Amino acid sequence: MINRFFAALVIICAGVPANAGETKIAVAANFTATAKGLASSFQAQSGHKAILIFGSTGKLYTQILHGAPFDVFLAADQKRPQKAQAEGLAIAGSRFTYATGKIVLYSTNPDLVDEGGKILNGTKFSKLAIANPKTAPYGAAAIEAMTKLGVYNKVKNKIVKGDSIAQTYQFIMTGNAQLGFVALSQVIFDKNGSKWLVPADLYAPIRQDAALLKRGGENAAAKAFLAFLKSNEAHAIIKRFGYGLE
Repeated sequence: MINRFFAALVIICAGVPANAGETKIAVAANFTATAKGLASSFQAQSGHKAILIFGSTGKLYTQILHGAPFDVFLAADQKRPQKAQAEGLAIAGSRFTYATGKIVLYSTNPDLVDEGGKILNGTKFSKLAIANPKTAPYGAAAIEAMTKLGVYNKVKNKIVKGDSIAQTYQFIMTGNAQLGFVALSQVIFDKNGSKWLVPADLYAPIRQDAALLKRGGENAAAKAFLAFLKSNEAHAIIKRFGYGLE
C-alpha cells in the first residue's frame, strides 16, 4: 500500500519541474488579455508562475526607475526599454520586439463608428476617449492618426484621457465616452459594438519591446518567460489577439 502511494506521488510530481519558480512581469495595459493567455500557457509548459502587473508603459517605467521589484518589462513602445537598458536598469542585449500593436476606433453603439472613421467629422458624440499620449503609446498613435486625418482640431475639446489604454476602454464601456481609440486586442472578439481598424499608414508602428530587468538577471523563471515569448506557441497566442509579429 505504501509503495503504491509513493508510486502515485512520483507520477503526480513528474509533470512539475523541481526547479519551478516565479517571475514578476510589468505589462503594458494594452497587452492584458494576451499576457494572461501567455502566462497560463507558460505555466502549463514550464511549471514557472508569471505574476503580471499591468499599467501604462510610462507609469511602469517610472516604477522601475524607483526600484519596483519587476523582473521583466513588456512595454507598449521601444523607447522605455531602450532607456531602461541605457540607464542600467535592464540587461544589455536582452531587448527585442515581441509584438506590433494596432489601434481601433471603437464604440459600444453598433451604429456609431463607420468605415473610414467619418464619424470624427460629425457631431454625433460629445466625448472621445484616448489613452494619455504622454504615458501610453496607443494614445500618441491616436493623436497622430487624427492629425493625419485632419480631424484633431475638430475633436480636441471632446477628448477625455485615460491613464492607460485599459482605463480608456472602461470609459467607453461605461458610457463616459461614446467612442474612443483602443487597442485592437481589447475588442477583437467583440461582436456587438462598431469599430474601424485604423490604417497602419496613419500612425508610426507601435513596436512593443520586452527587456530582462536587472532584478531578473539571475531569475531562471524570468529568462524562461522571455524565451517562451519567442516560441511558436507564444506567437500563435499573440497573433490570435490581433497583434503583428516582426
